[in-house]
Amino acid sequence: MSWWWAGAIGAAKKKIDEDYGGGATAPKFQSVGLVIGVTGIVGNSLAEILPLSDTPGGPWKVYGVSRRPRSVSFGSLNEGLAVEHIQCDVSDPDDAFAKLSPLTDVTHVFYVAWVNRIVEAENREVNSAMLRNVLAAVLPNAPNLQHICLQTGRKHYLGSFESIGKVKAHEPPFREDLPRLDCPNFYYDLEDILFEEVAKREGAVTWSIHRPTTIFGFSTCSLMNFVGSLCAYAAICRREGAPLKWPGSRVAWEGFSDASDADLIAEHHIWAAIDPYAKNEPFNCSNGDLFKWKHLWPLLAREFGVEWVGYEGEERRFKLVDAMKEKEGLWEEMVAEHALAPTRLEEVGNWWFVDAVLGVEEVHLDSMNKSKEHGFLGFRNTVSSFISWIDKMRAYRIVP
Repeated sequence: MSWWWAGAIGAAKKKIDEDYGGGATAPKFQSVGLVIGVTGIVGNSLAEILPLSDTPGGPWKVYGVSRRPRSVSFGSLNEGLAVEHIQCDVSDPDDAFAKLSPLTDVTHVFYVAWVNRIVEAENREVNSAMLRNVLAAVLPNAPNLQHICLQTGRKHYLGSFESIGKVKAHEPPFREDLPRLDCPNFYYDLEDILFEEVAKREGAVTWSIHRPTTIFGFSTCSLMNFVGSLCAYAAICRREGAPLKWPGSRVAWEGFSDASDADLIAEHHIWAAIDPYAKNEPFNCSNGDLFKWKHLWPLLAREFGVEWVGYEGEERRFKLVDAMKEKEGLWEEMVAEHALAPTRLEEVGNWWFVDAVLGVEEVHLDSMNKSKEHGFLGFRNTVSSFISWIDKMRAYRIVP
């Protein structure tokens, strides 16, 4: 792993040398991270990056928490790394307290979990409860806790899924100092809970908020596995001998888009967790470049050996939610034929989310100026990122 902030690595090593006299034996772990939502896209990247020998703030010990047991998206990928998996339903206050309160050595919390409900009122209730349960278990029992990273997202500027089109969103590029929209949004609730709970530690614990856009990454059990969904769609097209048809809007096809690489988001979390200039601030987190789907779509088709069809007008638009109905049996056949990891199509393909992203009627773009002004200069080439995550989906036999 090559870190762009090489000076921070040197500073961390210098600090260890100063504290332990250079020749003395340093502690096994300098920092202890608690990743809530470790089987998700960003959680998986955090679990891979934090334990590496050159990760700033390390050596890191990592607890990875998820409701699901270990799977291909966590266990085999992180085999041999200093990651201790804890199966815990953080929506259950008793389970959260029983499993998390004994983790008294935690120094940093990376909260990258969420659940989706159709109605925003339910989203607010369940996601608020999850964060409260985690903080109630950790804050009073981890005396060395230093920092909490909370991940939300672009809906901070657009409104919840049910509010989109009903409230006037901010004009892009989105900046962190834009006011909240006048609509219910569980992201706002999570921020308020974080501020309220951290205040109880009277300045001893700092925080950061991370707002990625559409995430390109790897997981078999994430609500937002966008690249995985596109891979599954392309693989099904190849299996059926059909072209890869664009299901979205003209705006998404021809307009500029941005994305957030999961590894970059993980680096962004780690930067904010250890850098004094990143404390108590919200930050956007996107790759720092722009792309057009009309350029990525042929690359996806090429990777899976299929013909492609671009935007053909409003009368030819369709939704993947409809196109992928009753494909579960076909996916089971594909899994068997290609000796893929055992998955259900609903685990790999999240069609409503792809429809939402590719069906936008306005261009949505972030500004990364604040992160850069505070010292984060990380970036990704989105085209390279897109291809690399397709390769990873194949490497772990999720798609043929």
